[in-house]
Amino acid sequence: MTARSRTATHDDAGGRRWTSPRGVAALASVLGVMLGCATRTGPAPDTGLVVFPPPPDTARIQFLTRFGTATDVEGKRGSFWQRVVGADEPEAEDIRKPYGLAMRGGRIYVCDTMLPGVAILDLGAKRFEQFQPRGEAQLRKPINCSLDPATGWLYVTDTDRGQVVVYDSTLRYVGAFGEHEQAKPSDVVVGDDRVWVSDLASGRILVYDKRSRQLLFVFPGEDADSNAVLRQPTNLAVAGDRVYVSEFTDFRVKIYTTEGHFVRAVGTLGTQVGQFARPKGVAVDRAGRLYVVDAAFENIQLFDADGRVLMHFGGPYAGPGDMYLPAKVVVDYDNLDYFRAFVDPRFVLEYLILVSNQYGPDKVSVYGFVHPRGGASARP
Repeated sequence: MTARSRTATHDDAGGRRWTSPRGVAALASVLGVMLGCATRTGPAPDTGLVVFPPPPDTARIQFLTRFGTATDVEGKRGSFWQRVVGADEPEAEDIRKPYGLAMRGGRIYVCDTMLPGVAILDLGAKRFEQFQPRGEAQLRKPINCSLDPATGWLYVTDTDRGQVVVYDSTLRYVGAFGEHEQAKPSDVVVGDDRVWVSDLASGRILVYDKRSRQLLFVFPGEDADSNAVLRQPTNLAVAGDRVYVSEFTDFRVKIYTTEGHFVRAVGTLGTQVGQFARPKGVAVDRAGRLYVVDAAFENIQLFDADGRVLMHFGGPYAGPGDMYLPAKVVVDYDNLDYFRAFVDPRFVLEYLILVSNQYGPDKVSVYGFVHPRGGASARP
């Protein structure tokens, strides 16, 4: 990447530091209206349809688009910028090394460990921002994030701080927790009244009361058998009454009830379909299908609600649709309208699958779970 130019940073009353890749933020907003907006969200699609599984099998997942820089969100301003301000367009900021991500209300929040901070891709406003809070709100090594479904508050795990850091819906600092447990939090999920945190320091899942942020209980317990034990719980997902935890050193995804009782495990160590080498991000869709990122295979495997392998997608990076050290996967049902323009007209989009890639040009890849138009829903 070439050196950045004409990058302005400024603080607001809440102690937040914002970086505007277009120089002065106010001027960029005004010019954004003057220049108009593209009809699509994200960069122009590459030629050729990318689907999984490939033909002749029925497509279940279509690669839709990807993001890596501010230009991918805002579009290029070209010569008009030069005519207005008398200078070349500033070079676009990029997402440097993402890990966790979350999406709500047309905004994708990306934990960028090298910023360090959170990149915000505002698809509705076509704006790219880099959130770098200061003072007591400062992030040192943000790894994962979760958005409160009720309030929109942002929860960020910071392994260097040893805390989960909380910001309200306007990104003003609310507080932090986890220091009393001497935690090294790696992932966080916010529910209706609880917050689940995977802790690398203790090898357990910490469950907090959302309102008071007081620790309620931890699991697995000290008397847990070998199947239930966690050593390096990297990522987690909560769906219904189940908690799914990727166990990095045991090469499995372990499933517990929301009260912490072990249910079963999915996968084993190996190189075959249904096995893992470096399991990381996990997600669960409304049908109970489990998505598991494997950073070694650079793909995502899908399992049904009973733990049977269904398919995989991605693969070592050779172009859009492939993966480059993937880390996080998120399933989203609420933001489909931002991506329908990318869906092949033969398909109907059911939901989105967002994946972060720590390296390569496609830092955030967006896929769609699809079924054939005019036919029954295509299920793996």
